[in-house]
Amino acid sequence: QVQLVESGGGLVQPGGSLRLSCAASRSIFSIDVMGWYRQAPGKQRELVATLTTGGTTNYADSVKGRFTISGDNAKRTVNLQMNSLKPEDTALYYCNARRIVGVLLYDYWGQGTQVTVSS
Repeated sequence: QVQLVESGGGLVQPGGSLRLSCAASRSIFSIDVMGWYRQAPGKQRELVATLTTGGTTNYADSVKGRFTISGDNAKRTVNLQMNSLKPEDTALYYCNARRIVGVLLYDYWGQGTQVTVSS
């Protein structure tokens, strides 16, 4: 059962823009945080940006000022607007939904969408 559906990846030239979108299914009981992570070849998965249901955002230093995360709690969606893209932004981007129950974290992941920044 697919619980997170991503869209919007692709090939873009340096300096260009892309918008990623992710929708969470109702099978995820409740969501406290949604966000985007990425993994480049040979590297570990890293946080890109997160958004809590209260509206608090968090960004990796490498994307601050270039990427903007937004979402709709009612629709259970999260978007990532990526501007001024650089070749080092090339990676497989994963949508994440997190449920927090006390000290326990329940993470759900999308299948990933490829972003390639190249001339």
